[in-house]
Amino acid sequence: MKFIVERDPLVDAVNWVSKSISNRPITTALLGIVIDVDQEVILSGSDLETSTKAKFSADVNQKGKVLVPGRLLADIARSLPAKPVTFTLEGTRVLVTAGSAKFTLPTLPLAEYPTLPTLPAATGKLTSDLFSTAINQVAIAAGKDDSLPTLTGVFVEINKNQITLAATDRYRLAVRELNWNAADATIETTSLLRARTLADAAKSLVGNAEVTLALSPSTSNEKLVGFITEGKSMTSRVLDGSFPPFRHLLPSESTADAIIEVAPLLDSVRRVALVTDKTVPLRLNFSSNSLRLEAGTGEEAQATEQLDINYKGEDINIAFNPQFLVDGLNAIQSAFVHIAFTGANKPAVLTGQTEANSAPINNYKYLLMPMRYSS
Repeated sequence: MKFIVERDPLVDAVNWVSKSISNRPITTALLGIVIDVDQEVILSGSDLETSTKAKFSADVNQKGKVLVPGRLLADIARSLPAKPVTFTLEGTRVLVTAGSAKFTLPTLPLAEYPTLPTLPAATGKLTSDLFSTAINQVAIAAGKDDSLPTLTGVFVEINKNQITLAATDRYRLAVRELNWNAADATIETTSLLRARTLADAAKSLVGNAEVTLALSPSTSNEKLVGFITEGKSMTSRVLDGSFPPFRHLLPSESTADAIIEVAPLLDSVRRVALVTDKTVPLRLNFSSNSLRLEAGTGEEAQATEQLDINYKGEDINIAFNPQFLVDGLNAIQSAFVHIAFTGANKPAVLTGQTEANSAPINNYKYLLMPMRYSS
């Protein structure tokens, strides 16, 4: 095996594939990245739950296939100078050279490497920017507790040419609706995908023109989701279990509404939250076009700040986890936020607005549960 490739496409491919390498593999072979050299070079990696592949063009002098330590290859690739990189298999070692830099990589037992799953047939396409934005807006609300696996996922509901994404950790709920180009205009299906996998895919695939989503049919024994873009692909096993019903949690009406410019609100929340921690809520008092933010009581550190806002409805005193509020304000990606209330002890719903007097952007909703606090 011998080939020559430019540094940048090599680094891009290795970074992508190394995402699926396990830190605690059940077999040594899963520590590796497969380098398969034919007409082009294909890199592969897997932790048995998620598998990634990347391909790039190279000047191929000799075909071959080898398994090398993945983390080490990634570290070496990123450290190489901006010069053509030559890979040469010499016995059981792979020589990597770029300019005067030379590295020798050991090989791993290729025969022990598992057969990676086949990508399902394409289900539909959407632009990578839309895919990335939507996933990032929803994945922030997914749970981190692996003892509740269904809450660590993003629920995906496909109804013809519309996709609904939802995630919750029981303290907040994020829901995003978007249109896409379905391969089958009559398709209706649901799936529960790992939030971490989706977030990684969204981060790495942005900048490409389109992302193809591929879901295994309901009749398939192996439930997989695939993401494909130019030169890269990822497959992941879907989560078992049922995502909890969520639509009934989003109220259709409100008893009070606040419209606030996001940038100054974020600044105020971050300042006042300096005296809080995960167990100390941020208190928000809404009344007659004014918002007062408070944190801390008694002998503890305290902070207050006041903002002029557009507010209609009864006075409301409510408290939130400050980090969850910051996450929601960042996720709406709008100049203004519309906060709808149905009571001081009930969840609030955040949506974006482009201007103070424009209509809310209802394709993304972030529901936030209030925290209890001592008055």
